[in-house]
Order: sequence, then C-alpha cells, then structure tokens
Amino acid sequence: MKALILYKSIHHKNTEKIAKAIAEELNADVYDVDKVKPDIIDNYDIIGFGSGIYFGKHHKSLFKFLDKINKTDKKAFIFSTAGMPFLKNMFHKELRNKLKSKGFEIIGEFSCKGYYTYGISKLFGGFNKNHPNDDDIKKVKEFAKNILKELR
Repeated sequence: MKALILYKSIHHKNTEKIAKAIAEELNADVYDVDKVKPDIIDNYDIIGFGSGIYFGKHHKSLFKFLDKINKTDKKAFIFSTAGMPFLKNMFHKELRNKLKSKGFEIIGEFSCKGYYTYGISKLFGGFNKNHPNDDDIKKVKEFAKNILKELR
C-alpha cells in the first residue's frame, strides 16, 4: 500500500504537524497540495486530504486540486485542525462530498484542536494555544494506525 498525504497549512502550521505525524505512521509521502500536480494521485493507493478549517470548511486549495482530477476508485481519509474540532462532521461535510463525487471511498476522518488567532480572537491571544500538542499527535498517530489496520 502506497500512501500520499496532501495538505494545506497556513497560519501556525497546525495542520502540517498533523500531516507529518500521519505520514510517519503510514510511511507516506507528504506534500503541500499547491506544490503537486493532480496526476500525482495515480501513483498511490490511499490519499489523505487535510487543512485547517476556514469559515467552516477545508482550505479552497484542496477543492481546486480535486476539480482537476478525473474520477477514481481510490481510498481516502480526511483530517483537519480547527478552533472547534468537535464540529468535525459539519466541517468535513463539503470535502467528504467532493471526494465521494470523485469516486473516493472515505475510510476515516480525524480532527483536533489547532491554535486559532483569527478575527477578534487574536485580540485576546487566540485560543487552543500550543495545539496540536503531544496528546493530539498521539491521537492522530493512533488514527493512522487504525487506517493501516483497516487496509490489511
């Protein structure tokens, strides 16, 4: 099984930390989604897509990337960092639907807290400072191990 992690991480590199932790567990290649061509997915069996959550959904670059690919039958998983990760089902909905429309089978989803300093919150130093933390990394590595178990 060959795995690929595609992500977008902008403000505090929260999602990049999560992407790299997943990649380590899956022995996956990991790239910023804006630095690869869509045909890269042809070389992989499973692809993880993730970003921070912006205005209730994943970063627009993931959607632009997916607009450029043909239908596929590959497996995928979704991950994110967010100010309010308990809203994962709502935040992941648009990306989940986009992936399904392209033929991906969604085999898992993960979200954890990310340091958030957007809008008025930055006046107060933001919230979820120091996240993702060691516990978040431990949880995402467990998520990745479960992905491997499902694929066996």
